[in-house]
Amino acid sequence: MKNNNLIQAREAKNLTQAQLATLLGKAGKSAVSNWENGRSTPQMDDAFKISEILEVDVRFLFGNKVQVSHTVEAVCT
Repeated sequence: MKNNNLIQAREAKNLTQAQLATLLGKAGKSAVSNWENGRSTPQMDDAFKISEILEVDVRFLFGNKVQVSHTVEAVCT
């Protein structure tokens, strides 16, 4: 399922996927695209960085699901 909150927050800051990826230190826009298209969720540190960059609450962006590592998904309580 698409992450419309992330898409809207990114667009409200007038950032492209590539620009957000660069601000996060990612090599390309594929990670951002995957998060927006619901193919994956970001790791916790990336989720908080995105929240700071876009100036919106991390739970608004990702609900309560982020990854603790590349293989473990966590639920924030």
